[in-house]
Amino acid sequence: MVQNKKILLIITGGIAAYKSLETIRGLTEEGCDVTCVLTKSGSEFVTPLSVESLSGNKVYTDLFNLNDEHEMGHIQL
Repeated sequence: MVQNKKILLIITGGIAAYKSLETIRGLTEEGCDVTCVLTKSGSEFVTPLSVESLSGNKVYTDLFNLNDEHEMGHIQL
């Protein structure tokens, strides 16, 4: 039912951030394309590398990253 869906998952600081890894894994196994935004406080609970490996997509961590803006990242999300 969720196959071929594009999902934006925003991971913030809190103990529930650990569960986001299981969520990402489950969604990708179901065929979803998961893109993640990881806040600075969220990165204290999970690493960008683990999120990127599970989602298979770039993890957005900076609000004002010039490379992302060059690619129109805010519109792409």
